[in-house]
Amino acid sequence: MNTWLLHRAAKPCLLLILCGPLAYLVWAAFADQFGANPAEALIRSTGDWTLRLLCLTLLMTPLRVQTGWTGLARFRRMVGVSTFCYGMLHVAAYSWLDMGLELADIAADILKRPFILVGFAAMVLLSALAATSFNRAIKAIGAKRWQALHRSVYAVAVLAILHFFWMRAGKNNFAEVAVYAAILSLLLGWRIRRFIGKNSR
Repeated sequence: MNTWLLHRAAKPCLLLILCGPLAYLVWAAFADQFGANPAEALIRSTGDWTLRLLCLTLLMTPLRVQTGWTGLARFRRMVGVSTFCYGMLHVAAYSWLDMGLELADIAADILKRPFILVGFAAMVLLSALAATSFNRAIKAIGAKRWQALHRSVYAVAVLAILHFFWMRAGKNNFAEVAVYAAILSLLLGWRIRRFIGKNSR
């Protein structure tokens, strides 16, 4: 598996896969496939893909450690930045299609509705992670500070689940929320267990 992961074509292939959902969303928008409320469908679709890629980002390290597929380390940055990009598309869809790019209305909505505030906080943290995801940033702020900052990805995960939960609370539909919460809880639990194990040794 490491041979495939280290192949020079692996990253371009992954990039194509990561762009697949975006290509579908663009096609669906132009083909009028989003139903009676295309704005809501597009906002939710971009949010769903942000959450899915966030789960994939957090899965990379446990999968690498448990399987010995060290080549996976090459892809975590790409998946993480893709998560940020889909998150920004989610924010852009909300700001444009739902709020008409009215900054005053957007600011008021953030302060008025808790689930919007929580989602906005998650994107602020995710933006900081994306902005410091490159090698120059590691050198500029130092490896220890960089690691501490990037551990906040778990705070992003908690905020994202809370955002999703509050959004679904209005319709009393928590099935998908429970699935994502279970996945992220397992990934966070694995990280905590590994941290405790390292300290005990």
